Amino acid sequence: MAVLGLPGPPFFFCIFFLFITVPTITKSAMNDAEALLKIKQSLHDSQFLDSWKNGTQPCDEVIRWVGVVCGKGIVTTLRLRSMNLSGDIDMSALSQLQGLRVLNLVNNSFSGPIPEFNKLGALKAIYVSMNNFSGEIPSGFFTKMVSLKKIWFDKNNFTGPIPSSLAQLPRLLELHLNSNNFTGLIPSIGQQSLESLNLSSNNLYGDIPSSLSRFDVSCFEGNPGLCGQKFGKLCASVVPTPPPPSEPPQKSLKIAYALMGLSGFILASMLVGIYLLVQKRKREERDQMCTEKRNFDGNIGLCISSIGRKEEDGSGSGTGKCMGGRRSPRKTKGFGDLMMLNNTGKPVFGLSDLMKAGAEVLGNGSLGSSYKAKLSNGLILVVKRLKEMNKMDSDDFKTEMTRLGGLKHPNILAPLACHYQKDEKLLIYEYIPKGSLLYLLHGDRGESHANLNWPTRLKIIQGIVLGMSYIHTELATLALPHGNLKSSNVLIGPDNEPLVVDYGLISIIERNHAASVLMGYQAPEAVESRSISPKCDVYSLGVIVLEILTGKFPSQYHKNNKGGTDVVRWVKSAIEEKREVELLDPGISEHRSCIGEMQKLLHIGADCTESNPEKRVDIREAIRRIDEIRIDGST
Repeated sequence: MAVLGLPGPPFFFCIFFLFITVPTITKSAMNDAEALLKIKQSLHDSQFLDSWKNGTQPCDEVIRWVGVVCGKGIVTTLRLRSMNLSGDIDMSALSQLQGLRVLNLVNNSFSGPIPEFNKLGALKAIYVSMNNFSGEIPSGFFTKMVSLKKIWFDKNNFTGPIPSSLAQLPRLLELHLNSNNFTGLIPSIGQQSLESLNLSSNNLYGDIPSSLSRFDVSCFEGNPGLCGQKFGKLCASVVPTPPPPSEPPQKSLKIAYALMGLSGFILASMLVGIYLLVQKRKREERDQMCTEKRNFDGNIGLCISSIGRKEEDGSGSGTGKCMGGRRSPRKTKGFGDLMMLNNTGKPVFGLSDLMKAGAEVLGNGSLGSSYKAKLSNGLILVVKRLKEMNKMDSDDFKTEMTRLGGLKHPNILAPLACHYQKDEKLLIYEYIPKGSLLYLLHGDRGESHANLNWPTRLKIIQGIVLGMSYIHTELATLALPHGNLKSSNVLIGPDNEPLVVDYGLISIIERNHAASVLMGYQAPEAVESRSISPKCDVYSLGVIVLEILTGKFPSQYHKNNKGGTDVVRWVKSAIEEKREVELLDPGISEHRSCIGEMQKLLHIGADCTESNPEKRVDIREAIRRIDEIRIDGST
């Protein structure tokens, strides 16, 4: 009942409800900022999180907190990759981020047992690859994380069995547990939604569950104890226990049966152990025969494996074919010769010429080893021995290589020839004496580096983009037309003309291996969601542009980010603070009249390395803008 015109009880109830709920709503709005600041306090070496400050908001449109992605004003993604973070993550604070759906802690220095990430029940993707987490993951760890789609726990030190609760995740798309120390049997992870799997390089044993039989054997390699049809070896059967007699045995008979069972078990274990040891020895012998061999005359021999191939004399001894050795190579049936890919006017050569040549190791890259080989006719070649290729047959491989070798442009270096084997492939290139852009920038700091003045560097950048434009036109059907663009894959030819190499290899590289060896997969979207597109090449192009202008070795080239300079973050920070000139390499900053053009180029490099691919410029726009840069700054 209202008194003196005042509202009745319902009104006072609403007022009371408003007073008790408004503080709650206000507090909820502040939860994300408070939670992130608590998380920052729990971390060590958090200088990369300097933008996380009191008095600011993580989802502010003007000053966005680094590593934070928001949607509708709440934090949805934490992208803390490669920030050298360590410490004990404040999980109680992390669990207050009600909108968090993606957690990325890849390539940091976290250690110890797995944190209680299972408190984050709404999480859809979790990436903790390349840390030092260790210990067992409880079997029921993932039971309540039913929204999880992507789990990347690879390259840590986890032990114990693979958690059986993984089989209970109804939406699981990607599971990468490789390069850990997991043991035991593989659980029956049979979700039809599962598209990407890698359990390689662990200590798993037994047969592969039938639910995972659709995945390639490479997803399970590096587990010596695995067996079954996929590996071509039988799984050891358990010795059956003798059936009990119809009448109760005497005590001595019980003991005899027990001893028989124990003896049978020990015998079976010994046979399994011997079999695994023999297989290990075979692998070691194969690997040893396919590594560089130094001969008495100081030459380096490049082994071309013929394991498992029968010799013409029928011995089947499995010897290796070596380049630069004193041994006389014997021909093998089915071994094949080189396949010439383009007509460059170079003298004709064959596999036998390579095997007789003296060889020098140039280096071991992410794709394999490279050798400099001088043939008897004076021709000098570079032989790249590629591993971790996919299982395409000889015809498909040759078709693909014919396409790559047939490309012709002044700013690309096409392979001259190739050689196919099931386990490894050879690519043969013309030798370029001046070497790579990587060496000129960061190797010898003598005369070659001194000649890298502003006109030379601009010419190299403009040549690279012309080569990339051609590659993107000719290989437009590939998800990553180049895929491996970095300064070590830009050779410097006569008159400092750049030659782009190692393009188009995504078509022949095993899918799971591609992510760990191709530079294109270092773009943020590829790291976080394995989403690749031609814009990943644009990101790589931007890294090279910044590397050339600053003279700094990019940390992006290191898979573990342990070394170099994060040129992307460094340049963007300098642009925001209007101090771009400070970043320029002293070798070019002396060209004072061209500082404006150099700054324009820095901005182009920054736009090419924009973390959001939707905001990143495309290859044609990058080419147009770079082409407008002038040596003397004139228009």
